[in-house]
Amino acid sequence: MKHDTLDFDAARTIYGAINHSRFEDLRRDLLESAIRYAGLRVQWLQMDGEARADMDGRRSRAHEAFIDQCNILARNMAACGEDASWREVLGQHRKSIGDFACFVHLFLGIAAR
Repeated sequence: MKHDTLDFDAARTIYGAINHSRFEDLRRDLLESAIRYAGLRVQWLQMDGEARADMDGRRSRAHEAFIDQCNILARNMAACGEDASWREVLGQHRKSIGDFACFVHLFLGIAAR
């Protein structure tokens, strides 16, 4: 995986590892955060320059919140002996983590059909 890209298979593997955690509340928080950020990311794409500038702060805060949720879940999983290696696979690059939020949104949308 390039440092700033995340492919479908890696995202699916990470998503599966997260879903194996016993931390239901933290998983739910991560998923809700992913949905929120992915939605803002798509809205931002559809906007013109001025509207994008107005939304940048909110989108960035949602991205930070999603990164925080990934870190919180991984720390708790590791502390209780669960496999949290998915967090290392996800990496530290903002673009990859943001892409993962969009993959989560996709996986949840398909599961809901």
